[in-house]
Amino acid sequence: MSILLNRETKVLVQGITGRVGRAQTKWMLEYGTNIVAGVTPRKGGEVVEGVPVYDSVAQAVSESGAEASVFFVPPAAVKDAACETIDAGVRFIVVVTEHVPVHDAMEVKDYATERGVRLLGPTSAGILTPGEAKMGIMPGNMFQPGRIGVISRSGTLAYEICLNLAAAGLGQSTALGMGADPVAFTSLSDLLALFDADPETDLVVIIGEVGGTQEEHAAQSIADRMTKPVVAYIAGHTVPEGKRMGHAGAIVQGDMGTARSKINALQKAGVAVAEYPGDVVKLVQKKLEQYYPAQ
Repeated sequence: MSILLNRETKVLVQGITGRVGRAQTKWMLEYGTNIVAGVTPRKGGEVVEGVPVYDSVAQAVSESGAEASVFFVPPAAVKDAACETIDAGVRFIVVVTEHVPVHDAMEVKDYATERGVRLLGPTSAGILTPGEAKMGIMPGNMFQPGRIGVISRSGTLAYEICLNLAAAGLGQSTALGMGADPVAFTSLSDLLALFDADPETDLVVIIGEVGGTQEEHAAQSIADRMTKPVVAYIAGHTVPEGKRMGHAGAIVQGDMGTARSKINALQKAGVAVAEYPGDVVKLVQKKLEQYYPAQ
């Protein structure tokens, strides 16, 4: 089983005729993703990798039955594209686009929440269900099917850690990038709840980083409601306060948002936190042995 995406999900690609959209569509199709339509205004009637292109999301959904969408559109176009997509009835959206204006992200988040639509991003590496489908830019050869759920703010660290897990025989049920901007469309706590409800996920790995308070808030959710074991790695131990490091959301301000504050909160909630990315595998193995002893 998986969360949010499987081989049957009918996927729409927005910005499909652009350079990145074309390349990523090719790779998503090769992985097995069920891409049924693309949208680029004024490009309707074109075909990309065998996928028909429409001028509007409403037309694409009407013709193809698309139920999920992945964005490869310019930052300034994300708000209008998201609202159009939500209004067309699409229930799950992945926003790969970087540099989305913060105020636009806030408006999109509110609009989607009011209408019960789930979004990942902005600046999401996407979502991948190993052996079935992927939406976004995650490289399929880094993952293997299994029972470990992965939530990451960093695409690169997700690939490294999932590759290490797969090499140890610990495949993934679903791996996803929640996004690395100051405003996340879906909270870490909400994503943990999805994995907790999935009968084919045994354990969840959180790959976090400095900046924001997602991990601190999630720690409370883990302590209060999570029934499955959680392992985490937090990047950015040496980041100085007020210095932005890489991602737009990776900036430490005050006492919260530091690697240490996140680690302390997670450990207090019973999460095993790795000091280095290479330590994640052994912590996962230890937690699995504790929670699921051999019969």
